[in-house]
Formats: sequence, C-alpha cells, structure tokens
Amino acid sequence: MTNPYAEVIGDPIAQSKSPAIHTYWLEQLNLTGTYHATHVTRAGLTDYLTQRRTDPDWRGCNVTMPHKQAVMPLLDHLDPLAARVGAVNTIVPENGKLVGYNTDVPGFLEPLQPMLTQSHLFRMARILGAGGAARAIVTALADQGMVIVLAARDPAKAQVLLGEIDPTGEHHIAELGHFAAPTDFAFDDRAGCFDLIVNATALGMVGQDELAFDLSHAPPGAVFYDIVTSPLDTPFLRAARGAGFRTVDGLSMLIGQADHAFRRFFGAKPPRGPADTELRARLTA
Repeated sequence: MTNPYAEVIGDPIAQSKSPAIHTYWLEQLNLTGTYHATHVTRAGLTDYLTQRRTDPDWRGCNVTMPHKQAVMPLLDHLDPLAARVGAVNTIVPENGKLVGYNTDVPGFLEPLQPMLTQSHLFRMARILGAGGAARAIVTALADQGMVIVLAARDPAKAQVLLGEIDPTGEHHIAELGHFAAPTDFAFDDRAGCFDLIVNATALGMVGQDELAFDLSHAPPGAVFYDIVTSPLDTPFLRAARGAGFRTVDGLSMLIGQADHAFRRFFGAKPPRGPADTELRARLTA
C-alpha cells in the first residue's frame, strides 16, 4: 500500500502555511496522501533531491526561500515559464525526471483576474522590491501588458531583473526610498486605467521594519497588493484601506499558487470558492 506525500522545503520552514492548505484540501476531497514541511539547508539540497528521486511515494515538493533559484541546476527539466522567471517553486517527478515549475505567476494573478479581464486604456504597476519574489510578479504583470515601475534599494539590480525578464518592455526603475517621501505629482482621474501597487519585499513582515510608502504616490483607484502573510493585515494594507483603496492580501497569492501545485502533486482540483472562507479561517486562527 502506497502512502503518497508531498512537502514544502526551505530554510527556515517552520513558518510555512503550505501544510495547512494542502492538508485541508486532502481532507475535503477525502484523498489518500499527506503534505508536510521539511527543513532543507542549501548544503543539503542536492542530497535531499537525490533521496526523493527514488522514493515511489513522493509526489513532489514546493520550494520556498532561499532555494527557488538554487534548485534549478539540480533539475532535469524546467517548464518554460519557470525558465523565464528564473525561479522554481514546485518540483514534480515525471517519467523518472525532476521537473521544475513556477506556480507563483498564476497564483499572484488569480485575485486580480476580475480586474484584468476588463479593457483598460493604460495599465501600470509599481512593484516595490527586486528580490526573488519580484521575478514572478514582474513576469506575471509584463504578460498582462502592464508598464512596470520597479523600485529597489539597488536600482541596478532592478534594471538587471527587468532586462532578464522583459527586455523589450517600456518599464522604469526607481529607488525604493523614492516612494517613502510625499509627492505633489498631480494624477489625472485615471478613468479607464488600472493601477497596481505591490509590496514584493519582506518589509512589514513580523520581525522586519515597516515598508515606508507615502500614499501620495498612489493614483486614484489604485489596488494595493501585499505578498506578506505574517501578519496578514500589514500596515501597508491598513493604511491603503483606511484611505479608501482596494487591497489584496498575501494569502490570496499563497492559496492561488498552492492550487496549481496541488493539482500536480495529487492529480485533483482542490475545492475553492466557498471553501476558501473556511481555509482562511483555519490559516488565521
């Protein structure tokens, strides 16, 4: 009798909410299988994958920081989207080979789909941060026809990231500190436009400094999106919501990317819609 399982690997890993998400879906679908967190260091990454290759019960793993790029040369094949992003967050054994995928891209876009299905005269995203998380976000939004302003402590790093992912796009670079100070820029009414402001940094997370962002940089009608999940309601989102802006929290992306990974691990579509409400209650209890 087989005992299929999947897992999430990272360093550290105890904080991951992925086991709770996948376990909830397995329970709801009454599927045989388990999902847990496994602590894997950078030094142990090669040995971990070598061991899992020969485990018939292993269905794959999610990959979190700091391994999303380090695992790439250790895999047999990269899905084209993962290759373009330059990061892997899902590994699946397929026909004796280890295949790397990136489900962060569709996961990030999922809560934005109702807005992105509309026609706009212009789309702009201000993305704060140029680290690993930003790679998937830049890829996702560039594919949606958005002009990107990528802000980083090191603008040269942001320039390299944009050049790798969307070299022909008409995007812009800014220093992260630019958005901390007030601006007197006179936005128009932005009718027919879609503006998005994304925190792709760890700022605002438990144990980190707050993200300094002055709301004068937000065009009317902008949507604020924070990928931080602990705390779920960050100061960045609270300030935006208090000023009347729409907000999207980090659980939206986390659950969205897990949906795509779950299908590959367990061959089933997870329960969504009303089930998301109970899942969120579990994750925030």
